Amino acid sequence: MARKTPTPPERVPEKIVDIDVSAEMQGSFLEYAYSVIYSRALPDARDGLKPVQRRILFMMDQMGLRPDRGHVKSARVVGEVMGKLHPHGDSAIYDAMVRLAQPFALRLPLVDGHGNFGSLDDGPAAPRYTEARLAPAALAMTSDLDEDTVDFVPNYDNQIMQPGVLPSAIPNLLVNGATGIAVGMATNMPPHNLVEVVAAARHLVAHPDATLEDLIRFVPGPDLPEGGKVVGLEGIRDAYATGRGSFRTRATARVENVTPRKKGIVVTELPYMVGPERVIEKIKDAVQARKLQGITNVQNLTDRHHGLRLVIEVKNAFNPEAVLEQLYKHTPMEESFGINNVALVDGQPRTLGLRELLQVYVDHRLSVVRRRTAHRLTRANERAHLVAGLLIAIADIDEVIAVIRSSDDAEAARTRLMQVFDLSEQQAEYILALRLRRLTKFSRLELEAEADELARQIAQLQAILDSDELLRQLVSDELAEVAKSFGTPRRTVLLEHAGGPATTAAAGPSGRAGALPLEIADEPCWVLLSGTGLLARTSSPDAPLRTGPRSSHDAVAHAVPSTARGQVAAVTSAGRLVRVDVLDAPALPSTGAAPSLSGGVPVTELFTLEKGEEIVGLARLDAGAPPLVLATAGGVVKRVNPDHPANRDAWEVISLRDGDRVVGTGHANDADKLVLVTSDAQLLRFDASVVRPQGRAGQGVAGVRLADGATVIHLGVVAGDSVSASVLVTVAGSSDALPGTVPGSAKVTPLDRYPAKGRATGGVRAHRFLRGEDRLQLAWVGPEPARAVGAGGQAVELPPVDERRDGSGHALPVPVAAIG
Repeated sequence: MARKTPTPPERVPEKIVDIDVSAEMQGSFLEYAYSVIYSRALPDARDGLKPVQRRILFMMDQMGLRPDRGHVKSARVVGEVMGKLHPHGDSAIYDAMVRLAQPFALRLPLVDGHGNFGSLDDGPAAPRYTEARLAPAALAMTSDLDEDTVDFVPNYDNQIMQPGVLPSAIPNLLVNGATGIAVGMATNMPPHNLVEVVAAARHLVAHPDATLEDLIRFVPGPDLPEGGKVVGLEGIRDAYATGRGSFRTRATARVENVTPRKKGIVVTELPYMVGPERVIEKIKDAVQARKLQGITNVQNLTDRHHGLRLVIEVKNAFNPEAVLEQLYKHTPMEESFGINNVALVDGQPRTLGLRELLQVYVDHRLSVVRRRTAHRLTRANERAHLVAGLLIAIADIDEVIAVIRSSDDAEAARTRLMQVFDLSEQQAEYILALRLRRLTKFSRLELEAEADELARQIAQLQAILDSDELLRQLVSDELAEVAKSFGTPRRTVLLEHAGGPATTAAAGPSGRAGALPLEIADEPCWVLLSGTGLLARTSSPDAPLRTGPRSSHDAVAHAVPSTARGQVAAVTSAGRLVRVDVLDAPALPSTGAAPSLSGGVPVTELFTLEKGEEIVGLARLDAGAPPLVLATAGGVVKRVNPDHPANRDAWEVISLRDGDRVVGTGHANDADKLVLVTSDAQLLRFDASVVRPQGRAGQGVAGVRLADGATVIHLGVVAGDSVSASVLVTVAGSSDALPGTVPGSAKVTPLDRYPAKGRATGGVRAHRFLRGEDRLQLAWVGPEPARAVGAGGQAVELPPVDERRDGSGHALPVPVAAIG
């Protein structure tokens, strides 16, 4: 049999297209740049998330990985996200999820990681070793997704729908910040404090025409996850105005005795995203390059229980303060952070200031709540329609049954029900599906109650949609609930300038500190303690009167006179005095306008305190000081003889009863007046002479009679001839509210409106509580004018003087942290 020759395939003619290489490259590059900008690198200004982060949170929510359930392998989450929503590499997805779980990268982590999710110096373990689930805050980001709050878009293969943006009950972009490098643009935004951002957003909701200056009162600056200090606020204000600026972050360090004869520098907080191993490496390089001298050893004593602790040992011949300044200069212990607020707004990249960022978020939340309300109204109307049909059917159930039994099929039964009882198709279908057990008398009562409840809900939902004021109030209330649930106190200290201690001596060519004593005159000065816990000293005796009320930052909570080379002591809540040299407190500038107290140093850097111990005030240690007076939460008052041991750095000045603590202090002569204010708004004023001075071991005497559950919250010492020139400031609030989240109400009243009473009596009422208030949060007695500040040191406006001694307060715009 002859073999058949195969027919050759038909030849396809070649087609060559001539293109302009320049135009092709330009078009391809623009497509690539567009993809990077809109689909990868830049966050959406509404929810503050990049697409991969949004898809991770959405998929974890769909998988049911909630905080009350167990962790699952990270590889499983990565696989689900990659297979259904994000067609990119698994490493990119895992890296994005790891960042969402790192507490040192985000101020409010959105993923709860279990296992090794990395550190500032090391990367995370592989996804097959780690586990994850949603953090509680992530539920607020994804809540109400099933109520038509946002638009959904198809995934990459048009098989699954995904949200184009999350409802985001948390202002995530400002709270957690963002970093990303696109093509021709980049974003770099620092984290902020949730309570402060929510306060600003609520103010903008209530006052749509609020200015940038109004909002900066609520958000004074970034709040970094690892704390530290922000030095220089001018760049932050520029960024809040224009979207671009910079600031410096400094490590928190203090000089301690690492051995009985050697001093060292102890670092407890580092700049944002700087790890201890990197700092140690740079220190070693600088020492080898002879940029740093005087350092003998560096130890990393960081552990899980005590947190970061780097100990830098200093040679005895070197000045630790001078070495610290060199560390700031030559190592990452001081870093610069460049702010570049670039985010997507309506699909377009824009550079946004603080007001614009808040406005975009507020508009988003108004849209989310409006759409959610409309969705709930539609559902309520549909259910009310069905209930109305059921009530008609149950009212004449015998005829309904007869109509159904006499019908040939379900279609005929539905049509006849609609005709006989004037029902809609939905009502008739629902009646046909009715179970016989719903025909009881009790079910009818349930339906009537449900109809009434649905009518109430419909009226309430319709009122929200019809009133912009009610809608804004609902958004504001939900923001307040978020701040109460997830808010934490500020961690980062804001400093107007470096304000370093004036103890650095002139250094020789080798950097060695001079052997001569410091050439600082022993002149009179004041030592100041600010409301936010900063310690500083003035250069002239009249400075407190000049810096207090008009200071551009913070308020003077305590001030004691001393000399530049003298010593003062801090009074702690445990009833101890802790000695400190006045030279260790930074000197505030004495020229120009009133200086800012932000040039001070945090007291935690100068004093070693026990767990739970706080500093409540300052005390004089000079021989001519009047007796020290102390008041405890349990109502005890004590005056202490000025007998201080010369060879001890800390000693007790009162024997406290179990569970009691010191809440206030001052110095009082016999002619002075003592004022005690309690948490239940009682005030007692009496002469200091009725409290006889005791030794350090004494327990004090009864100061005020307390009601059940009440405590003393403030001790005021007023000169005998200054009562008429002093005022009482009280701030009331709720004991159930998280401190620093609810502003409360305040009242300013002349002190002479309150009559003097005998010691150990109950006093007189000083503040009438409003609805929802049950205790005084703060109180202060001192000369006019009084000054209130927030947690970041920003000024908070107090109401005008109220002559009524027991009147109620006026609502505050923001929470007050201290008064001075």
